Amino acid sequence: MAQNDDTKIDMELYYKRFLSLFEEVKKDYPKFVESFMGFFKATEGPGALDKKTKELISIALSVKSQCPYCIAFHVKNAVAEGATRAEIIESAMVAALMGGGPCVAYMKYVFDACDQFGAK
Repeated sequence: MAQNDDTKIDMELYYKRFLSLFEEVKKDYPKFVESFMGFFKATEGPGALDKKTKELISIALSVKSQCPYCIAFHVKNAVAEGATRAEIIESAMVAALMGGGPCVAYMKYVFDACDQFGAK
């Protein structure tokens, strides 16, 4: 998707803000963050589905939830797990199918995250 710098969304900034939120919450609510991260690791870790598949599902759910922070986080993780740009975009399209026009609009975040996080 060709675009100029005026239309790009800084997905790395969303990713960093998402991580810093957990650090901020951890200061006053360490048990909450510890519990959440335990649940996250148990859910996203190895199981019947591999990590890449789980990240692709998480991308679709992030688009459906209209959460740019989640999109940044899960696209970056999916790329690290070897997901291709086509796999990432298709997972977002499934969300658009289920969620309609608003989800199509949030695919902009997915395209920018793919570009910025090096999805091939």
